[in-house]
Amino acid sequence: MTGLLDTLPPELYGRVREAAPGAELAATPMLATLSDRRDFPQGWVFERKLDGIRVLAVRERGEVTLLSRSGRRLDATYPEIVDALAAQACGDFTVDGEIVAYSRGRTDFALLQQRMGLTRPADVAASKVAVTYYVFDLLRLDGADVRRLPLRHRKSLLRRSLTFAAPLRFCTHRNEGGPELLAEACRRGWEELIAKRADSAYRRRRSEDWLKLKCSRAQEFVVGGFTEPAGTRTGLGALLIGYHEGGRLRYAGKVGTGFDRRTLLALRRELDAREVNSSPFEGRRPERAARWVRPELVAEIAFTEWTRDGLLRHPRYQGLRDDKDPLDVVRERPEP
Repeated sequence: MTGLLDTLPPELYGRVREAAPGAELAATPMLATLSDRRDFPQGWVFERKLDGIRVLAVRERGEVTLLSRSGRRLDATYPEIVDALAAQACGDFTVDGEIVAYSRGRTDFALLQQRMGLTRPADVAASKVAVTYYVFDLLRLDGADVRRLPLRHRKSLLRRSLTFAAPLRFCTHRNEGGPELLAEACRRGWEELIAKRADSAYRRRRSEDWLKLKCSRAQEFVVGGFTEPAGTRTGLGALLIGYHEGGRLRYAGKVGTGFDRRTLLALRRELDAREVNSSPFEGRRPERAARWVRPELVAEIAFTEWTRDGLLRHPRYQGLRDDKDPLDVVRERPEP
């Protein structure tokens, strides 16, 4: 090992291995588990959960690649991020982070959506949506796989490996937290905090070493149908949504709020292209006058709670996500 890796304590040397290709390391990112836990002893760190899209970045053999959580390449959509990573003095790394867009000082997923689907250089150049890439973890450095190192050491190496200037930012953390820190985050309009064990390795799965602490409840759902608009409404009336359980798509309710006119029309175009004759939902039958679609679209939905009969209370549409496979969408249940 050379360079920054030489600064590791001797007892951690054995945790570092020769790395597989960067894209292979990035293929299955670590995911957090939803939790109602509020009390944490020493040994946890706390990061803000940003309202954007998860992106892993690889620089290897002179090329930079941006990958979504589902493995889709995003280089053409965010060329300014590619350029910023290509300009780094460090020539070999794989990092994990979140791309966001800001509106009035807050991350705004709806605004980011205006940028997410763009791939033509002319369209990207014409877009007024500026993006920022917040980097929070390091998987590979100078040909070495560092995922087995404790989180604190990975973050220290990350901070020293890259130069952070717009549009790149280092995701800072707090060393203490609990109910007061979450309450502060909620007052500031954040959606959630991520609590992470400071000594945890980076694991290619969902893990209780990373916990999601939510201010309000929200998760992804699969769109399986819609209703027609009524009155002066245009596009559609409501989305019919569900989640996978035991290999079946379970109905979770209808969502009729959170849309503007532009969103309604754009959604209708996506839905019409996927229309089918029969319901994709198993069990409960949704609205009688529903129109059905292939369950390919994933939507982020905020809500207050689950009812006793398994439906969402007060759901609100927040946007489509193209970084998650519909088959991976399940009902999130908090861990104690």
